[in-house]
Amino acid sequence: MAQTSYMKFEAAQLKLVSAARDVHARGWVPATSGNFSMRLADGDIAITVSGRDKGKLSAEDVMRMSANGEPVGRGKPSAEALLHSQLYRRDERINAILHTHSVNATLASQTDAKQLNFQGLEILKAFSGIKTHDTSITIPIFDNNQDIQSLADDVERRMSEHDQGVAYLIAGHGVYTWGSDIDDCMRHLEALEFLFDYDRLSRAGVAE
Repeated sequence: MAQTSYMKFEAAQLKLVSAARDVHARGWVPATSGNFSMRLADGDIAITVSGRDKGKLSAEDVMRMSANGEPVGRGKPSAEALLHSQLYRRDERINAILHTHSVNATLASQTDAKQLNFQGLEILKAFSGIKTHDTSITIPIFDNNQDIQSLADDVERRMSEHDQGVAYLIAGHGVYTWGSDIDDCMRHLEALEFLFDYDRLSRAGVAE
């Protein structure tokens, strides 16, 4: 994941609005679901406010919060803001995070396994740092704990003990992915949607 220059707040607002509308158009953030963020030049985080329709997002629907997840100025950040701050604190190369609630992501999270494994697929090269299909990735699945601080601690513990990876799922909920910028995140999200679709069709084939 390459380092990239941090953005000013106004530029980050526009980037997040554009990404939100794109993701909404694909059906990956129905109703008011999902939350998106970017790291700012001054160390704060630009994040979507709570409870907004991502297809109708405006610059005013993106607010500032501190690196610790506290509001800076007006607005109420997503209830899951601590999951964003956990990632930004652990890796300075992470400058953008997307969290979506697509049908495929939700279905993929509804398995008795605690993780999904994919290997040998060409699409894996869409993830930053992967140069060959001859590899594998693991996407952990966390229980949908409504205590967000506890959930953030679980994510941090897993990443410290294993690998930071490219994404994680929350059971019955959705997916988080991150990157050096929004373009990285969008590429990861598209690849993840392919993998979740692949997983769903593979399970259906086995069931038949």
